[in-house]
Order: sequence, then structure tokens, then C-alpha cells
Amino acid sequence: MKSKQTIINTDELPLTDELVSAYLQDNPEFFNRNNELMTGLRLTDIQRGTVSLVERQQQQLRQKVHNLEDEITQLISVASHNENLFVLYSDLYLRLLDCKSASELLDCLTQTIKELLSLSAFKLYLVNGVDLAHDSLSKNDCQGVMQNRLSNNDYYFGRLQQSEQQLIFSHNCTGSVVLVKLVHDECELGFLAISSDDAHHFDPRMDTLLLSQFKRLVAKLLQQHLAL
Repeated sequence: MKSKQTIINTDELPLTDELVSAYLQDNPEFFNRNNELMTGLRLTDIQRGTVSLVERQQQQLRQKVHNLEDEITQLISVASHNENLFVLYSDLYLRLLDCKSASELLDCLTQTIKELLSLSAFKLYLVNGVDLAHDSLSKNDCQGVMQNRLSNNDYYFGRLQQSEQQLIFSHNCTGSVVLVKLVHDECELGFLAISSDDAHHFDPRMDTLLLSQFKRLVAKLLQQHLAL
């Protein structure tokens, strides 16, 4: 059975790009019947002047292949980065479990965040004060920050107001921060605050799978060491 062809009466209806496109889509054998057009048609190309339809198709295919190669390279890079992060977190968990005191725990967290992750600052705010001297502890009352940023969420990614930066870090942060709420046995202990000099490093679209495991472990160990 022959396929139904689209018939265009140019006397009744002027040709448009849409009509030509519709005709060619409805009649894929058009170029089989008019094979000379494949090489005879000359198309304008910004870089190469004029090219045939076949050459334009080849150029577009090469571009698609190039784009796919770029996407694959990016995926491999992301996969490698995620693998490195997973290994780093796994090693950190083992080190945290071996800590014998809260001070040693905070030393381990500070070293990992600043040296291994190359982030600029790390602070811990605890709702209930503790008898512990450590540079990573935020001495100011950050209850307002916690209510403002973490009342309905476990994480906050992005920028902070200067007043909030001063309360948490005691200095201004030029980049981005992440706040991680610490909860153990349905009791809010406080939050971790980590800053980066990169304004786009901590983004609300970030995946929180590793952070979710991390915050649960840290909250549990802090509760054990500090008897919060």
C-alpha cells in the first residue's frame, strides 16, 4: 500500500517554512526520489562559506559526537569526585569513632574540613553551653540564627547576613556557607557551620546524602563525649 503524500497547492496556499517541514516529514522518501538535491543544494555556513546538505549533516553529527564526548568527560569527572568524597568521608568516620574525647573529636573535624576539604572555616554552636575550650566552638548566642535558618530544615546553603557571620565565625565570610543542624534522640544539640571562600561552593541544589550520614554520626558522638 502506497503511503499517502502531502499535496501542496501553491496557488491556494503560499509556501512557508512550516509547510515545507511538514511535507518533508510526511514524505521521507522525497530525497530518495530527488537524490541529486543531497549534493546539489548549497547551504550557507558561517565558517565554511557554502556547503552541501550532506556536508551540513556530517558537520551536525560531528558536533553531536563532540557534545556527547564532553558530557561523558564531565560525568567521569563528577563520578571521580564523588568517589574521592566517599573515600574521604569513610576515613573520617573511622577517625571520629576512634576519638577519645570531645576535644579530639573537634580537632579531627577541624583538620578534615580545613586541610582535606580545603574549606576556610569551621564552627560548632551548641544550644547548651559546655565546659570545653576549643577554637571551633562558637562562643556567641546563635539561637536566633538557628531559628531563622534551621527551624524547618536540617541544612542551610548559601550566604549569611554579616551579623550572622559575626555571631558564628566572629568574622565576615566572603563566600558561601553550609549550616548543618545536629539532632540526637529528637533533641536539638546545635549546628555545624562551614564556610568556603567560593561564593558558589555551597548551593541549595547540593546533594545531602553524605551530609545526612555525617551529621547523624557527629551528633551521636558529641552527645556521648559531652553528655548533652
